[in-house]
Amino acid sequence: MFIPLRHENNEGRRWPVISLALIVINLAVFLGTHWQMDEQSSKDSDVPAHILLLAAMHPQLSMPPDVNEFVTSFQQKHPDIWKEAQSETRNLADAWDARIRLIEDERALQREMDSLAEEFSKMKNDSILGQYAFTPAHPRPITYVTANFLHAGWLHLIGNMWFLWLAGAILEDTWGRLIYPVFYFAAGAAALQFHAWSNPGSNVPTLGASGAVAALMGAFLMRFPTTKIEIALVLGLRSLTNLALGKGIRFKAAAYWLLPLWVLMEILSGSIFGGASGVAHWAHVGGFVFGLMAALVIRYSGVEQQASEAIDKKVSWTADPLIAQAGELMEHGKVDEAIAKLTEHLNTKPDSVDARTMLQQLYWRKGDTVSYQNEIVKLCQAHSKAQDKAAAWHDYEEFQNSGGQKLPAATWLELCRSRRAAEL
Repeated sequence: MFIPLRHENNEGRRWPVISLALIVINLAVFLGTHWQMDEQSSKDSDVPAHILLLAAMHPQLSMPPDVNEFVTSFQQKHPDIWKEAQSETRNLADAWDARIRLIEDERALQREMDSLAEEFSKMKNDSILGQYAFTPAHPRPITYVTANFLHAGWLHLIGNMWFLWLAGAILEDTWGRLIYPVFYFAAGAAALQFHAWSNPGSNVPTLGASGAVAALMGAFLMRFPTTKIEIALVLGLRSLTNLALGKGIRFKAAAYWLLPLWVLMEILSGSIFGGASGVAHWAHVGGFVFGLMAALVIRYSGVEQQASEAIDKKVSWTADPLIAQAGELMEHGKVDEAIAKLTEHLNTKPDSVDARTMLQQLYWRKGDTVSYQNEIVKLCQAHSKAQDKAAAWHDYEEFQNSGGQKLPAATWLELCRSRRAAEL
């Protein structure tokens, strides 16, 4: 398994408050709904199972359209189980199954099916999934938004939020706090609609932010195709432990081949497995394509430039011409020229945190590990001098993650003093 850890554009001009807000909202919704959804699923699990058994044993019984679609879909996806359910010699499933086998009156059997169908409909309408998840067969307008904030489990949530942070924070910094959330909500709706087009008539609820997050990935590819992403290879529990300790197998890959590879895998999975895998692969593909096209429009329509200029006016470090010029050069991939501008600036202002932060990113992009680590040390010193202890310790963590061994004695001593002062 490959896990993206970070990319070379991690640092932005200001705090990504919209991305952080989206993550907090997703977490809050998950904590408020997950256990209730589990309880509802457990409580209502017998109804679908009984419908399937009754339909398998008595295919002549009539069913409402939604129940018929549910039964037909299950029969197509699980033919072996369906064949076993039709067998008269199979083992009893429960007491209800034993009672039904004793009924020979077709009218009584039809009444049982009608009762189960009524419970099935009520279950869908009263449950969180029925009200707020997206169902392609009968989508409700509100579910184009709410489905993006529901998640099936911790891994589902954590995975989506991590990718949201990696791709979303830099896009928010690029587009601003108005364009970015509009794009995010539109992307989530577009991904769900694409899923509906690829699964017409499906009554299976769809939930999760993965469609919107896939759109962020598509936009990231369009805007930052050459950006290098650090990837960790996880083969098991041991390698996952090594990763937590800052060790393990890592490599860097440019976005222009890593992200297309991911979407090709989604297309392949969607083509082979469809909805049988339990993953909305086509929602991912639709979101990715939407993000790619929308980012193209936003950039070349001039909207992005206007937003970026407005952000520049609100952040202090762009007041220095050399840093502003370096930022423009960095945007156009002219790494060496940007390094020269920042070096010139640092000759007169060696403690400039903004310049050293950008210089650190440039060395990372260039793949110059030694210079990158040296710049982290200097940035750590600058943060310590500015009394920003939290940032200084973060710099130290970055130094370790990049393979650095020991800080200069003076820098390490200053960090220890700051921690001691905080403890007192």
